[in-house]
Amino acid sequence: MNYSIYILPLFAVIIGFIVALFLRPKSKKNLKLLLAFSGAFLLSLTVMHLLPEVYEASIHDHEGHNHGNGMIGLFIMIGIVFQIILEYFSKGAEHGHVHGHDTMNHIPWLLFFSLCLHALLEGMPISNHNHLAYGIAIHHFPIAIILTTFFSNAQLNKKAILFFMLVFAFMTPLGTFAAENLSFLSNYYTEISGIVIGILFHISSTIIFESSEGHKFNLAKLIVIVLGIVLAYFM
Repeated sequence: MNYSIYILPLFAVIIGFIVALFLRPKSKKNLKLLLAFSGAFLLSLTVMHLLPEVYEASIHDHEGHNHGNGMIGLFIMIGIVFQIILEYFSKGAEHGHVHGHDTMNHIPWLLFFSLCLHALLEGMPISNHNHLAYGIAIHHFPIAIILTTFFSNAQLNKKAILFFMLVFAFMTPLGTFAAENLSFLSNYYTEISGIVIGILFHISSTIIFESSEGHKFNLAKLIVIVLGIVLAYFM
């Protein structure tokens, strides 16, 4: 068993939590560049590796039928729409889009459940696409920093922050484990992967477009995006 596919996404959130709690990074510019890199890397992994394999699997699953590829396209669009619905509750936390510093007396449960469901679904294709674990880990690291910083600034109880981040950290490995061991999920791997592709399309493209102020040309952002694409190509 390849334990790294479980450890990488898990540790990415935990390390991000520790960095935010103890180092308290102040530079939003560096975080935005890291987000841009993670968005480009994740999008490239999806387009170059996950998407072709899912379409190929769809052809084999629907051999002799013309609707196989169209059905995958439908599931991808369902994933995009589903992510838009999730963001209504999470306020865009999946791509580092959290605002406000009002004091919190309790865990924001809608944000908690939507973010955990998002992370759970992201983990499912990793069982057959191990390199996707790197993309999810790089994606979750800056998100963990931003979320922890946001909750700390909102003066949420430290135990509540720890609980939130630990559960969030375990969601992606749990999704991977479920996809590997539950026959119901493995039987619908192609369809589930189509939905996750739609989710990743929406998340990664949103990250890329939102990571610059005023949508101005930014050389540093362009460099990290190209670096993310090149790195994903050689995975």
